[in-house]
Formats: sequence, C-alpha cells, structure tokens
Amino acid sequence: MNVLVINCGSSSLKYQLINADSEKALASGICERIGIDGKFKYKSNTGAKVEKEVTMETHETAIKMVLDALIDPENGVIKSLDEIGAVGHRVVHGGEKFAHSVVINDEVVKAIEECNDLAPLHNPANLIGINACKALMPNVPMVAVFDTAFHQTMPAKAYLYGLPSEYYDKYKIRRYGFHGTSHSFVSKRMAEFVGLDINNSKIIVCHLGNGASVSAVLNGKSIDTSMGLTPLEGLLMGTRSGDLDPAIIEFIANKEGKNISEIMTILNKESGVQGLSGGLSSDFRDLTTASEEGNVLATQALAVFSYRVAKYIGAYVAAMNGVDAIAFTAGIGENDDLVRAAVVSYLGYLGVTLDKENNSKRGDDILISTPDSKVKVAIIPTNEELAIARETVALI
Repeated sequence: MNVLVINCGSSSLKYQLINADSEKALASGICERIGIDGKFKYKSNTGAKVEKEVTMETHETAIKMVLDALIDPENGVIKSLDEIGAVGHRVVHGGEKFAHSVVINDEVVKAIEECNDLAPLHNPANLIGINACKALMPNVPMVAVFDTAFHQTMPAKAYLYGLPSEYYDKYKIRRYGFHGTSHSFVSKRMAEFVGLDINNSKIIVCHLGNGASVSAVLNGKSIDTSMGLTPLEGLLMGTRSGDLDPAIIEFIANKEGKNISEIMTILNKESGVQGLSGGLSSDFRDLTTASEEGNVLATQALAVFSYRVAKYIGAYVAAMNGVDAIAFTAGIGENDDLVRAAVVSYLGYLGVTLDKENNSKRGDDILISTPDSKVKVAIIPTNEELAIARETVALI
C-alpha cells in the first residue's frame, strides 16, 4: 500500500508518498507560499525533479497539484490515484483528547478544532489539509498523527505547572510536549541500534533543530519532555527563547512600551540563538562560521545552546534514575559535530567518552561514543514521515 503523508502549515504543505512495504519514499516535495505567489517542488525516487512558481490560491489547489504530479505520465510514480491507499496527516496539538493516532472522522475533526486555541498557528492549517484531502479523495481513509500524543504518558508530576489548579481544570494548562512523532521513532530505533530492550530501557532523545526539544523515554514511554503548553518552553532554539523568568515579560513591556502580543513575537521569532548572536542568524552553520572568524556573540550563542541541552540531559538522567543511551537527531543533532561534542563534554560524570572520528561523520545511524563508554551515544536520523506512514498503516 502507498501512503500519502501530508504536513500542512499556514502557507505551506510538505508531502511524501511512501510505499508501506518497502518503507521507501516514492516521491516528496513542498508547496510554499500558498495563497501568496506560490512555489511548487517535487522530486521522485527515479530522479525526476520539478520546480516551478505557480499560483496556489488554497491548500486544496496545492494538494491537487501534488496529486497531478504523482500521476504525471512523464515524472509521476503511480499510474492512478487508486494506488494511494491512505493519507496520514501530521496534526500538531491533540491536547488531552488524543493519546494515540486515530482514523479521521467528523468527531475527530471536531475534537481537533477544539484544540485550536492551544496551537492557533498550526492546528487550523492541519485541518485545512485534512479538509482539502477529503474534498479531493473522499473515499480514501485518513489518519491523524499528533505531535503531542507520544507525551501523553507523562505523569502529573511532570506535566503540571505551579499554577492555581483551577487553570488546569478550566483550560487544561499543562505541559504537552511536541516533536512526539520524532521522539517515538528515534527512541525505538536507538534501542534497536544499540541492542536494548525498549521495554527495559532508559533513553534520552535530543531532537535538535531550529525547533528543539529533549525527552526522557523510560521503557518505551515518554515520562518528561522540555517543550510545554506550547513549543516556546524548554531549550534555547533558533528564534525561540526557551526557558526564562516570566517576570522578564512585564519588565520588557514596561521598559519598551510593548504589549503582550509584541513581547510574544520577540520571544518566538526574535530570540534564541538569533537574538543572542545580535540578530546574525538562526542557522547554526552561519553561527559556526562566524564563531570561527572570532564573532564573540556567535560563540556565546552556541555555548548557551549546548549548555542548555546538557542541563536537560542531566535533569532527565535524574528523572529516570540513570540512562542507557542518548540519541542526537534532527537537523542540528544529525549534522553539527561541534554542538554534539560540546554537549558530550558535559557528560563525563556519566562515563561518556566521545569517538571524535565517528562524531565527524554524517549519514545513517552512527555510534559516536567509544566502546568503553558507560552510556551509548549515537546519531539517529529522524524520519517523521515514515513514522506517520507506519501509524497510518497500523490503523488502516
């Protein structure tokens, strides 16, 4: 069976067509600037590539372009849309309503809508993708895979905030966590890679990208994670501040004459390593180059990021009373050897020693700890699309 995986943003749509038997991507791409001027990108496993600027007024228009590309006589990878057996949708926030993936029906759509206020930038866009696919492929079963679902196994002591309990009772204000599809996939793959029984294991996953989070996975279940009610909490990120003293919000508002919305924009889009580097960049490659050239702010930004990751690892070692393995994944985790080395440099108390040669490599699963290291440390490339496809096949 072929599964079409859809990941909708407010003005973008990422997609992959995955063969469930081989677990290989037959085609992938992205539709950008939907509703603006439009850019369509497509590539197949046969080497065909299509890139064009074209008006895509709605997500339904974009999905129609994707489907036309998949069956295109020249560049397509299937002969008919009948060869698409199911569609898997990434949905960012499932609140407490969804602890696992579900087959989409009217009740599920309504429940996702009820979580919109928890993820106002993401859930509405995810619903647009679901509704667009329903209109174009009404008879194809669809599954919702939630970023928050994997973390629904967290105990109350991990997800509750130190707020009046009425705010949890009335508004469900609590830690939810994100990147759950990635944390689930990588923790399972890490156990398999280093020969651990996932049901008797202590694994820490460091999903380090422009958005970054760390999770503690005990016996295959998430028991804590760094992101919170929203993706703003936790690690310093590309443009997000991560953890800070809440009083800073009032302090800046009073000093700068800004309202809450303006402050939140600063915390989400102008902070993180971009802010710390004086606005230089949120891209770690740019920061590394600048640091090597003597830019003090870039050097500090990288140091703060690595330190924060190491602190969360330490916290989750305590939460699980030990750790068997630590996985680095996502864009920075998989590709930035300097950040990995900086993080590992704080882990000597765990008996971790770094294999510098392996740490300089890129590719598939790579063990970067030495044979005598007491804790296994590895690079495990994430594959959220494959994880979504697997969830979809399991339910369909």
